Amino acid sequence: MSNKKKEESRRKKKETVEEKPSKKKEIKIKLKKESTQTKTELEDKKAKLASLLEKAKKLEEKLTKTEEIDIKKKAKLEEEKPETLVPIEDYLKSSIHLGTRVITPDMKQFVYKRRADGLAVFNTTLLDKKIRESADFFAKYSPQEVIVVCKREAGWKPMELFSKVTGIKAFTKKYPPGILTNPNLEIFLETELVLICDPWIDKNAFNDALRIKIPILAICDTNNYTQGITQILPGNNKSAKSLGMIFYLLAKLYIEKRKLGAEIPPISEWIENWETLTPPK
Repeated sequence: MSNKKKEESRRKKKETVEEKPSKKKEIKIKLKKESTQTKTELEDKKAKLASLLEKAKKLEEKLTKTEEIDIKKKAKLEEEKPETLVPIEDYLKSSIHLGTRVITPDMKQFVYKRRADGLAVFNTTLLDKKIRESADFFAKYSPQEVIVVCKREAGWKPMELFSKVTGIKAFTKKYPPGILTNPNLEIFLETELVLICDPWIDKNAFNDALRIKIPILAICDTNNYTQGITQILPGNNKSAKSLGMIFYLLAKLYIEKRKLGAEIPPISEWIENWETLTPPK
């Protein structure tokens, strides 16, 4: 081998030896760089995780506070919820809340909604309130100062029971014409209040009361007009169940307020098959 070739071979070896430490250094720098990046990324991830955990904690605290507020609100509403004369379920069982498909402007204020079949639905809490108001109004009059009129057959049974326990004169099936307006009749009555089951069906008694200008307490369904009525008692006036419930409550409250001392028959005597009835869907 010539001297020239030997020299070149030594030079290449030298370069190779010099390159090796340089490459090792590059690898170390690269690894260090990657390690630094990995460490930074890990720290970023830890920071993000810590931030997420903090947000989750705050959200949990917020939800807990909201639940506590909701529970307090619910408890407050339960406390403020007025106690009804009978359980709401009993009102529903009696169908007192079911009106007709017709809603007059006069009765719109008492309606809660319409069912899918078009029937109007009374606000049961409002019905309870109006029954109390009607009983207060009714109790101002003694049994001798009141007559009750109900031409609709659905109301005959509860009306007769109502008359029996309160001592108030009741007219079912037929209302005698002129009984309040013609003093020449042997059956003429002087009365201070007329209670009617339906302003339309019992219009003869209604008109007589208007003529002699005495107060009228009327059970009004959603299809009734109320002009001329002194005290409105909203409710289903077509059903025997509903009328049974209304007259049961009126009798109970009237006897309590007038301190008559009469015993009120249980609701099962006012409404047939009461124990087997279920609220309508």
